[in-house]
Amino acid sequence: MYLDSEKKQEIFGTYGKSNSDTGSCESQIALFSYRIAHLTEHVKANRKDHMTERALVMLVGKRRALLNYLKSRDIERYRAIVKKLGLRK
Repeated sequence: MYLDSEKKQEIFGTYGKSNSDTGSCESQIALFSYRIAHLTEHVKANRKDHMTERALVMLVGKRRALLNYLKSRDIERYRAIVKKLGLRK
């Protein structure tokens, strides 16, 4: 599987406060970004897989909602995570 527990721990350790910090906005946004990148490659290779395309769009919406929440609460954390992940907005 592309996303095993070791990869999750690495993402949470890099973007969260610790390896067990699974609830912070930054760690969830980073995890969603990793999953979005993987699904994007899958959809490019499998054009007719509409269910995966729908799941990708829903995942992008979840990440956007978390980013909007973080932007309204703490603009500095928002700017830091957008810069670190290389997101456009």
